[in-house]
Amino acid sequence: MIRSLVGAMVLVALASGALADPLEIRIGYLGRAGGKSTLSLLAQPAENDGIAGAQLAIEDNNTTGRFLNQRFALDEIRLKDGDDVAKAALSLADRNVSFIIADLPADALLKAADAVRDRNAVIVNAGAIDDRLREQDCRGNVIHVAPTRSMLADGLAQYLVWKQWKRWLLVVGSHPEDKLFGDALQRAATRFGAKVVQSRTFEDTGGARRTDSGVTLIQRQMPVFTQSAPAYDVLVAADESEVFASYLPYRTWDARPVAGSAGLVPTSWDPAHDQWGAEQLQSRFTKLNRRRMTALDMQAWTAARIVGEAASRTNSGDAKALLAFLKGPDFSIAAFKGQRLTLRDWNLQLRQPILLADGRMVVSVSPQEGFLHQTSELDTLGIDRPESKCKLN
Repeated sequence: MIRSLVGAMVLVALASGALADPLEIRIGYLGRAGGKSTLSLLAQPAENDGIAGAQLAIEDNNTTGRFLNQRFALDEIRLKDGDDVAKAALSLADRNVSFIIADLPADALLKAADAVRDRNAVIVNAGAIDDRLREQDCRGNVIHVAPTRSMLADGLAQYLVWKQWKRWLLVVGSHPEDKLFGDALQRAATRFGAKVVQSRTFEDTGGARRTDSGVTLIQRQMPVFTQSAPAYDVLVAADESEVFASYLPYRTWDARPVAGSAGLVPTSWDPAHDQWGAEQLQSRFTKLNRRRMTALDMQAWTAARIVGEAASRTNSGDAKALLAFLKGPDFSIAAFKGQRLTLRDWNLQLRQPILLADGRMVVSVSPQEGFLHQTSELDTLGIDRPESKCKLN
């Protein structure tokens, strides 16, 4: 049956003259060389973290593209410290790359977007979770598939409130990104009816993260740091810098669960996710890469897939036509999250559920039952249209 169907499609392609050279659609990948250090050896990112997801999506795009006489290819550039990100983005545009998947810090992403704006190239943000990229620093040629800090914080907050864990001890790291996540968590608590009973700062004093005496030192340090707190239901940690949060579970002074940057973690994807057909995607990824799929892999997969979806729906490789479709009301993408995902037209952020995972299982998926919205329940996650400061240009 399947062979007959494929054969029929090939005959149709032959009859329509589709044996001409296929339309080539090149997608770029602009990322950083090397991965950041993590407290857990098990959490160390692979060398191909992110790009592996994009490569799988290129295969998926080409599966459909064969019947539409389209061929997708991926061009990768890895940036070292000190490399010119604008020059790298322009070099991709010179190769006829109209969509560039970016795993870059916020400032570098903005430089890349501004560099290629006059070349009609689009940046697809797969890595940066900064809200300002969708707010005061938004760009009309940047689509965001990575969730924001506010989306992650709201997804976590909804579950904690649903559980009636409304009293939070908030512990925030001393680095700028930690404070941004801490602010997002504070906003989420206020938004959904939780209360931060106390906020503490964990100062990064440097030193080796892993030493022979580390377990003993941490076992003494963490209880002392968390003692004498007002009564609370859950400790919520903001530690994007990977300094302390992973040491908190089972070491707090009071017997309380941990959430945020450790314990119950909000994320766009988790290696344990197996619902809504995700197991099939996970299996294909594992077969190709001999490891499990990370959140960055999935965000890069989604970034490449939205380009493939736009090309197949418009039967075009023209950047303006593809971007117009993606911004329009007919666009949606299936991403193994239980519903089709769409773009917020006011800031080009991809609406998506947030998974809550504990390192072994997906515990829950937000938005939670009972958190309603007049347009889409997914818009209960993150900054909504009436709050937005984005003016696309």
